[in-house]
Amino acid sequence: MINGDTILFTLMVVTVVNMARYLTALRSLIHIMREAHPLLYQQVDGNGFFTTHGNMAKQVRLYHYIKGKEYHHHHDPVFTGKCDRVRELFILSTALVVVTLFAAFML
Repeated sequence: MINGDTILFTLMVVTVVNMARYLTALRSLIHIMREAHPLLYQQVDGNGFFTTHGNMAKQVRLYHYIKGKEYHHHHDPVFTGKCDRVRELFILSTALVVVTLFAAFML
């Protein structure tokens, strides 16, 4: 029989792997954004996005941009594809964190 600790450990590993996938996709999106959408790159503080002194309000601007699917009107298919991927990975990672926390408190 499978132990509850094994299930929780497996969920944590899957969650961490998907969070890493999300962060690398986000980093790639910001890199592509520099040439594809320079105004948005400046609005979200592209250079300082992953630094400790990054502006949280500017990072929330990118969240709302992707959440509202404002990128669908963009002309670059690579940029819109990256935005779709980041959005999907964010939803997946958030759901996995919720399930993992729920399992941690239930087991």
